[in-house]
Amino acid sequence: MPGALEREVVVEGSTQRPLRALFADLAEGRTAALEGLYDALAGDVYGLALWRTASPEDAADVLQEVFIRVAQAGPRLSRIRDPRAYVLRIAHRAAIDVHRRRRRRAEEPLEDVHLVEKNPRASELALDAERVSERLRDLPPEQREIVYLHVFAGCSFAEAARTAGIPTFTATSRYRLALERLRRLLGAKS
Repeated sequence: MPGALEREVVVEGSTQRPLRALFADLAEGRTAALEGLYDALAGDVYGLALWRTASPEDAADVLQEVFIRVAQAGPRLSRIRDPRAYVLRIAHRAAIDVHRRRRRRAEEPLEDVHLVEKNPRASELALDAERVSERLRDLPPEQREIVYLHVFAGCSFAEAARTAGIPTFTATSRYRLALERLRRLLGAKS
């Protein structure tokens, strides 16, 4: 499996391009590269934002904000060594900003937000996904974010820590605390 620096994406049909090459193109003003970057990273950005904000609408706002910020970065992008980490870091910050703005507004119930997708072909799994989604909403956003980055975005704890702007030990601790809390909330035995 290619690492973050070697990850290649499809741009303009069948041409394979690494993320660093897309950043170099954007740095030189070739905005067509933004589409390839979006195709490669939008899922991770949206997922991180959803897990951080627990709101599909807010996650969509974060997704849009992230790629606007990347497009506006211009020549600075040529100096970025790890484009995926850079984009996820922007997503982390944008999600915190959106979450703070939302807290100032009236809180809305999150009953219909499913953080873990249901499998419609397996009713038992669908019930488990719904139950886990309900309990994930009970986790603090900081813990939800680390769980998402590690489990679903495939980041190491060091990468998740860099994205969240925290020490690696703190990321692993948040992950451990999240799993312990989920076990308690789901009534699982250790």
